[in-house]
Amino acid sequence: MGAGHDHGQQAARAGVKHRGRLWAAFGLLLTFMVVEAVAAVVTGSLALLSDAGHMFTDVLGIGMALAAITAASRASRSGQRTFGLYRMEVLAALANAVLLFAVACYVVVEAVRRFSQPPEVLAGPMLAVAVAGLAANVVAFFLLRAGSQESLNVRGAYLEVLGDLFTSVGVIVAAVVIAVTDWWYADPLIAVAVGLFILPRAYQLGRAALRVLVQAAPAHLDISAVRAALLAVDGVADVHDLHVWTLTSGMDVASAHLALERDADLAAVLARSRRLLQDRFAIAHATLQAEPAESADADAVCHGSGW
Repeated sequence: MGAGHDHGQQAARAGVKHRGRLWAAFGLLLTFMVVEAVAAVVTGSLALLSDAGHMFTDVLGIGMALAAITAASRASRSGQRTFGLYRMEVLAALANAVLLFAVACYVVVEAVRRFSQPPEVLAGPMLAVAVAGLAANVVAFFLLRAGSQESLNVRGAYLEVLGDLFTSVGVIVAAVVIAVTDWWYADPLIAVAVGLFILPRAYQLGRAALRVLVQAAPAHLDISAVRAALLAVDGVADVHDLHVWTLTSGMDVASAHLALERDADLAAVLARSRRLLQDRFAIAHATLQAEPAESADADAVCHGSGW
């Protein structure tokens, strides 16, 4: 149990150690979100408004990431929360995905509506604000890049900022086109492109979060390979009731019943099995139940519940 506990604390610290960078990105993006929203109203640009909306989800997403990291780092492993609050970051990532999807749908619908009669846009102010927004996103991108490899929640914020970086480039292109050619269709056209750019990223983030929440086996693990590896452990006669799932970012856990050979050393088999799961599959938290291979009612005990 000690290894799993230590790994769980490590997963929580993965977010905590990047908290300072998250706060910096949060403050920076919040400031420019307000600037872009005001500028969108003043200039009449839907593309700029879509970028502000996307930046709003960045700000909200980073805010939820900070809240989740704080909750997870303070959670007690006693009482009813036996796994702490590690799932908080996954719930925040799922909420992020839903918000991204909603913003993208709104932008696309509004842009299509504007194609019938695109309004005039003040290209000069639109361009200036878009360039400033791009600079803010570049800074936030580098602030979050390291943490995105260690935390699903930070990864969600990082992907949003990455997407917003590209949308800022799109708004700049639209502003330049309008300034040079007075072709007002550039604004809703870029807005549609922004919306379509956001949608698959929202889907991918939501899918990753849901996969954790429904306790599906990690995508990178082959369960049959895990079972075969445990079967190959000296002293193991059979493996059943094997379950592997993800608790939170970077924390895969497993449980299994090991039927032991007649003369097997219980302590040695458990130690070898746990070491195997840790070294080969990076599963640091494993709950293993050992039982005699010849136990007549072992299967009934394991499967009597029907699931």
